[in-house]
Amino acid sequence: MRWVDALLPWATLVAIAVAQWMIFVVVPTEAQMGIVQRIFYFHVPVAFATYLCFFIVAGASVAYLWKGWREADRLAYAAAEVGVLFCTLVLVTGPIWARPIWGVWWTWDPRLTMTVILWAIYVGYLMLRAFGGGDDATARYAAVLGIIGVLDIPVIRVSVRLLQGIHPAVLTTKEGQSGLTDPTMRATLMISAIAIQLLALWLVRLRERTLRLEGEAASLRRLLDAREGATA
Repeated sequence: MRWVDALLPWATLVAIAVAQWMIFVVVPTEAQMGIVQRIFYFHVPVAFATYLCFFIVAGASVAYLWKGWREADRLAYAAAEVGVLFCTLVLVTGPIWARPIWGVWWTWDPRLTMTVILWAIYVGYLMLRAFGGGDDATARYAAVLGIIGVLDIPVIRVSVRLLQGIHPAVLTTKEGQSGLTDPTMRATLMISAIAIQLLALWLVRLRERTLRLEGEAASLRRLLDAREGATA
């Protein structure tokens, strides 16, 4: 995996640079919402990255419960941390758009409500990992929570059309058409999504490596303490 560690940062930086150029130079300003609409090119990709991280949590948790792989447990933990970070950014950038467009910072729209629930589930996951102890039982309970939490994502995706929410459907409208009519807007959103997904994967990889090193350091400390106790 060394080639991934070497390539991923550069691919992320290039993709982010291209995305920024398209957002602020190439893409036209939306006629009705104005310049505030450009936050969509960050807000929506960050939401996609949130889903990616939480799906990684669920998949790695299944692998841990099934095979007992410590590597899968570390991956789930790392992805949960990055996913909560990105989900927080979703909840912050959304109101920045909503205030000038809706006239309020927040409304309990179905999609917003389900996103807060998703955030709370994985914050609970992190609290369980942080304060529940480092034993296998805590890891298994967290894995179950990580799997259950991902079931909220399909509800978020269909809430605009099925629950009659006022949150705009950026990709597809209620009539099944594209929410972005300009091809440049769609291309910019796609490139931004790729850039943010790469960033999320890079952060997960870095955090997973840090957790592995922390585990190795803890094992060495326990070994040294055992040797000192034996020679005492």
